[in-house]
Amino acid sequence: MEHVTDQPEPAATGPAAEPGPGLGEELPGGRARPKTGKSEQTRAVILETAMRLFRERGYDKTTMRAIAQEAGVSVGNAYYYFQSKEFLIQGFYDRMTHDHAADARVRMRGVTDFAERLEITLASWLDTAAEYHEFAAQFFRTAADPDSSLSPFSNESHPARATAVELFRDVLSGSDLAPKLDTELAELLPELLWLHLMVVVLYWVFDRTPGTARTREFVHRSTPVAARVIGLSRYRVFRPVVRDAKSLIQDFILPTIGRTAVTPSSRPTPDQPGQPG
Repeated sequence: MEHVTDQPEPAATGPAAEPGPGLGEELPGGRARPKTGKSEQTRAVILETAMRLFRERGYDKTTMRAIAQEAGVSVGNAYYYFQSKEFLIQGFYDRMTHDHAADARVRMRGVTDFAERLEITLASWLDTAAEYHEFAAQFFRTAADPDSSLSPFSNESHPARATAVELFRDVLSGSDLAPKLDTELAELLPELLWLHLMVVVLYWVFDRTPGTARTREFVHRSTPVAARVIGLSRYRVFRPVVRDAKSLIQDFILPTIGRTAVTPSSRPTPDQPGQPG
């Protein structure tokens, strides 16, 4: 029976990615940033293998050793690209954010109604994440810890978050509502819409209805409400309220969201194990 607790392990034999000196730069959180085609391919294989094993065995029962073995790389090489099993979640978050953005932009083509564009984008996220719902509780445990570098709100998560915020900027800018909004509020909205997505994600994590139908209904019913509230802000009578809301958002909400990547900790060299995952 496989031991399911990751411990520091001696380097295993097997095909190595041969990262070379070009891999000196790191992604936030100690993830190696591949700079060669072979290195990028190795990293992708490790991540794809981990996601498959998480779905098949569950997150807690999947070890870094098992991931490395299935991916055909040494344990040390697996740790080179991802410091621990938890950092695979960050890698997943990076990849899924880009997949979601690409899918949502395709679906929004030719649509100018703001409420419809927002609902399309949120539904696209649910579709992109659907196959990972079974181990989604791990996302919540990560996000719920304010000190975790893997939280969506952390400095280390800034690249993926910036991709998502830029998507919501496109949701707004490509809509018929954008020219009518207060300029200052329009600048804040993409990050607020990303926070709305985080509420949807939290609801989705705990949703056990078939096909997460309840979350989809929540998106369908809440999106027009959000769009109406945002739309009302364009009227002069609401400008004082908009200014007050803007001040509260800037003073209390945005400062809690990490903006830049912190200096990552040292990571192991190839074929040397990292910290326990």
